[in-house]
Amino acid sequence: MGCSSCSTGKDGQPRGCKNNGTCGTDGCNKLTVFDWLSNMSLPNGQKPFDCVEVRFKNSRKEFFRNSDNITLSIGDIVATQSKTGHDIGMVTLTGELVKVQMKKKKEDHNDMELPKIYRKASQKDIDIWQKCRDREEEIKKRAREIAIAVNLQMKISDVEFQGDGSKATFYYTAEERVDFRQLIKDMAKAFSIRIEMRQIGYRQEAQRLGGIGSCGRELCCSTWLTDFRSVSTAAARYQQLSLNPQKLAGQCGKLKCCLNYELDVYLDALKDFPSQESRIATEKGVAFCQKVDIFKSMLWFSYRDEPANWHALTKDQVNEILAKNKNNEKIVSLEEYAVDNDVVTLEKEKVFENVVGQDSLTRFDKPKQKRKRNKGQNQNDKRRNNKKRPADNA
Repeated sequence: MGCSSCSTGKDGQPRGCKNNGTCGTDGCNKLTVFDWLSNMSLPNGQKPFDCVEVRFKNSRKEFFRNSDNITLSIGDIVATQSKTGHDIGMVTLTGELVKVQMKKKKEDHNDMELPKIYRKASQKDIDIWQKCRDREEEIKKRAREIAIAVNLQMKISDVEFQGDGSKATFYYTAEERVDFRQLIKDMAKAFSIRIEMRQIGYRQEAQRLGGIGSCGRELCCSTWLTDFRSVSTAAARYQQLSLNPQKLAGQCGKLKCCLNYELDVYLDALKDFPSQESRIATEKGVAFCQKVDIFKSMLWFSYRDEPANWHALTKDQVNEILAKNKNNEKIVSLEEYAVDNDVVTLEKEKVFENVVGQDSLTRFDKPKQKRKRNKGQNQNDKRRNNKKRPADNA
């Protein structure tokens, strides 16, 4: 998630575009759409599509109609129509691909009530917009203090100013319904602006704020994920994961979205597997399933009287035994079908060769040099040893 010009400078801002992430090529922004039609010309007689996609703070994107046929390209800062006043945003997509995005987000491009683009933003507009964005962190902190003073059970997670500075939208999360009428009065009095409160979910909060996940990569919801599908603990059970909420929960506090990524593959693999609750009837006793390894196609069973002694069986062996039990036939014991222990230990003792050509991590460490001792110290040691020998013999 970074364009070729966004290298970090001394002050923490990108050295190339110097727009703190909102670069002109739109390569380091969230949910970026690559315009693969940018170098292609339109057929003769066809007019360019008159709608553009404009991005505001974080991942908020809206569609506007370019009714005045202003020449726009990706990265232009424009003044757009809003309910009151005007807003400032950056053009992220133009041309025919805007029609595809509008169809994907179920927006009617023939709707004449779409908001319009007024003009390209002047330097005065950009200065006011930048000044408002610099105030957001201070106002967010002050708004949290006011919410605590009013005793409201809510968390103000983000603040977004309108481009002209006349309005601020506060995004908050709460477990229950919140009566924030007094809060709006206090904030409007303290900030002298119009206030709009908008409740979002915990996943939307993580999407807006962003972060690094436990995998070491940026959060999926803040980079490419657009829809939030429900995730249940059954997804973790199918993948043989321990139901530890600290490991399964993401930064939003909900179950990780990536639990659904490989779920279909696991469900297809488990179609041929016997149920984990299946029981095997033997002459030695009833055996229960303790563990399943989908990748090795192995199952581990143990007797009721010997729960610590596990016997490894293959998937085909278990299906064969269950078919015999269905016909009221019992096998002698699990040991008759169990995989030899030697084979299991050989699999564990496999040594993987370095086929990639990686060097050892200690290749830069200098070997320890033996400390040279003086001749005087060696002679003193010999004298001490000679003195100790008679005493030892005695």
